[in-house]
Amino acid sequence: MRAVDIIIKKRDGGELTKEEIDFFIQGYTRGDIPDYQAAAWAMAVLLKGMTPQETTDLTLAMIASGDRLDLSQVVPIAVDKHSTGGVGDKTTLVVEPLVSACGLPVGKMSGRGLGFTGGTLDKMESIPGFNCHLSEEQFMRQLKEVGVVLAGQTAELAPADGKLYALRDVTGTVESIPLIASSIMSKKLAAGAQAIVLDVKTGLGAFMRDLEGARSLAHLMVDIARLAGRKAVALLSDMNQPLGFAVGNALEVKEAIATLHGGGPADFREHCLKVAEQLLILGGVAADEAAARPLLASALADGRAWERFRDLVRAQGGDLAYVDDPARLPRAALIETVPAPRSGYLAGIHARVVGETAVILGAGREKKGAPIDHAVGIEIHHKVGEFVEQGSPLFTIHANDPDRLVEAGKRLLEAHTWSDEAVEPLPLFYGVVR
Repeated sequence: MRAVDIIIKKRDGGELTKEEIDFFIQGYTRGDIPDYQAAAWAMAVLLKGMTPQETTDLTLAMIASGDRLDLSQVVPIAVDKHSTGGVGDKTTLVVEPLVSACGLPVGKMSGRGLGFTGGTLDKMESIPGFNCHLSEEQFMRQLKEVGVVLAGQTAELAPADGKLYALRDVTGTVESIPLIASSIMSKKLAAGAQAIVLDVKTGLGAFMRDLEGARSLAHLMVDIARLAGRKAVALLSDMNQPLGFAVGNALEVKEAIATLHGGGPADFREHCLKVAEQLLILGGVAADEAAARPLLASALADGRAWERFRDLVRAQGGDLAYVDDPARLPRAALIETVPAPRSGYLAGIHARVVGETAVILGAGREKKGAPIDHAVGIEIHHKVGEFVEQGSPLFTIHANDPDRLVEAGKRLLEAHTWSDEAVEPLPLFYGVVR
């Protein structure tokens, strides 16, 4: 078998066999197949696509390139969630403890922010002492003993994905739906969850800008899970405006804490409950949404979800004084609220511009491994469809650099668009793929 023959077959629209995919991925991971051939293959996949079976075989080949956790050794069933990335998406910080408080263990490996999307690990590291770097043994022990764990992915899980993603990033092949789906699902399946809820974002602040592309990605990932013997559900959710109000690491932690106490923005709280409902259903705790919602509402109301968040922070070395009193979390030196320049209905709040502005302030990173400022960020004060009076607070900037504060103010004013006529609020979700 030769790599060039596999490239030609895919270039000409052929369906690759499992053996051909295994040969190519193993060879590339070992270094026997060079980057230039892998780049040619990735471009052929981008242009010609893959069937669900091909994409599943690719996913399984990437899993086979490294270690694979078997969480059934420590819990009867473990569930996980994955978001395709967005602006203000601190959902994991609420959903994980909430679902765990309902008796369903949640073991999650998360990532860091890159570009305009925030990373769950970066948010949690706003809490002094919180340790995201757990070994596989520590991950499994905490899942068994605490019922909730949130850590970074170890290098031993699906190393082929890390190598292939780095190549795609510089060869114009990131947008391939089969390569996106196999990248996401190889990491999720290698991490051992038996049931996965996928939060697939669509809109201006999402990787998948149009609903059709998001739906195709969702269907493909659910197909991969099914063909791999796992359960999965995908929610198609809106990311045209930020989720909640806070964008920025410590600010988002504060908003998640408020939500776990029964408060928080209405859209963010409802989003968390919808995702958590699907996890309880997949995990066999509830038969349907109607049965799941009271369980979740009770766990929020009686404080069990909040206590489980504290358990998570304590287990991973975080200082509980900072979550019990969120005012102690990192705070920016310059905080400025900008008033609305006119009265009218908010027609849009461009999520991507808001996310990119947060990066300019220092809340995100433009290059992998770059340091971030946990204190800085943005608070948006309104949602699309609301009527805003001229002079009332429109947004608040948290900055540590005066020049960046000025630039952020200009960008955020441009991100808000207006209408004299009433505007319909944006939906939270566009559907469910089972």
